[in-house]
Amino acid sequence: MDKQSLEQTKKACARGQKRGLHFIMASVIIWALVAIVNFTKLPIETKNLLTFCCTCPLMPLAWMLSKPLGITFSDKENPLSSLGIIMSMAQIPYLLIVMWVYAAVPEKMVMTLAMVFGAHLLPFGWLYDSKVYYIMSAVVTIGALVLGLMFPPQILALCMVAVEIIFCLLLVAENKNLK
Repeated sequence: MDKQSLEQTKKACARGQKRGLHFIMASVIIWALVAIVNFTKLPIETKNLLTFCCTCPLMPLAWMLSKPLGITFSDKENPLSSLGIIMSMAQIPYLLIVMWVYAAVPEKMVMTLAMVFGAHLLPFGWLYDSKVYYIMSAVVTIGALVLGLMFPPQILALCMVAVEIIFCLLLVAENKNLK
């Protein structure tokens, strides 16, 4: 594949997937659930276990959101569509670090989860040719570290909800420029 056809394939992927807007919208819901869990009076170990559980419905939520947004959830015609899935799956080994933090430093698990989430956004900047992904990857990762060191997990989770809403709005604006 030459550079021009690669760029055309990337643009088609970005257009068909609306730069992954459905996944970012689903993450707003996920982080809202994480915030709710972390505002409870449950023990930290239970909160962390429930936080992991809150991440499970990401794919079904993204699939449900894709329909009303007119997003092709899985484009079998575009070879880069499967690359997006692989890039998402690449974060799974990093969840082992989050699991270690769960046991070793439980009060920092939400921070670590947010940092892994932020870092996994970076390659989508290339896939979707998106400045928003590049910027939000840095903002989320560094912001989660700073906020996670300064505030309790429930405050970080609330901030993640706000940041993800901003992310969605930026993606909507960026998607308007797709031709």
